[in-house]
Amino acid sequence: MRKRRILWLSGALAAIILLLLGGYALLTRGRPAPIPVKQRLYEGVTYQRQVRLLPHAAIIHIVKVDTQTKGLHLLVTPPDFEEEPPLQARTTSQFLQEFNLQIAINGDGFYPWWSRGPLDYYPHPGDRVTPNGFSASGGKIYAQGLADAVGQKPTLYISRRNDLSFNNRPGRVFHALSGDRMLVEKGEIVSGLDDSTLEPRTAIGINRNGRWLYLVVVDGRQPFYSQGVTFQELARILREHGAYFAMALDGGGSSTLVIEDPKSGQPLVLNSPIDQYVPGRERAIANHLGISVEK
Repeated sequence: MRKRRILWLSGALAAIILLLLGGYALLTRGRPAPIPVKQRLYEGVTYQRQVRLLPHAAIIHIVKVDTQTKGLHLLVTPPDFEEEPPLQARTTSQFLQEFNLQIAINGDGFYPWWSRGPLDYYPHPGDRVTPNGFSASGGKIYAQGLADAVGQKPTLYISRRNDLSFNNRPGRVFHALSGDRMLVEKGEIVSGLDDSTLEPRTAIGINRNGRWLYLVVVDGRQPFYSQGVTFQELARILREHGAYFAMALDGGGSSTLVIEDPKSGQPLVLNSPIDQYVPGRERAIANHLGISVEK
């Protein structure tokens, strides 16, 4: 009797373990495993994946870049056309591959855009779009930007020598990438940021002297995996990692972080995008920020 009971308990325990492993495999299928990671990607570039369970599930991807690294160059998506709309939509993976980059994230919001269902959405790859904010690439300004309720949207300016500054337009613009709103200014979290709405987010920040660049992507809209963060939480993440200035880029289904796979040379998505509520599906967007490094 005792032997039979031990066998029964052993079988039940094995079944529970298999059930848990199966659930874990289902949860992470096609998505990065929800476990912390910290690694060097390239010279001057590190990647960290943080997993938070409280006050809600959130998987956070952080890339820290030393912009003074030899052979490192930044790129904002160049214009495709002289007239409006100036860009053809690309996924972040397409952008990385087309311009032979090693790291890329999504950029500014854009128009036109709609998503009414799997068969009724815009843009598709190749469709023409315009960024919401001031945009430039390689000295060519291709979008002047839409004004919002508080004026022009915030903008990160990047010089030919990788000098970075927010909202301080230089005499000669080289690269410019705009965003949704400022999150951190002079080391302080911007007042009035929303602290209730959880969404996928993308943000970019710099340290006090502009040497270090921080790219942050947070997965969201994925129950039991990652719900996302609020703007206020996003600001705290940037500040915790050393950002003195930071702004939010386009979020939601646009939030994507891609690197070049060191083995295959193909794009490797490090986060779990959620376009059309499909985990792992990338959205075609307007502009991006890319980084090339010496390998």
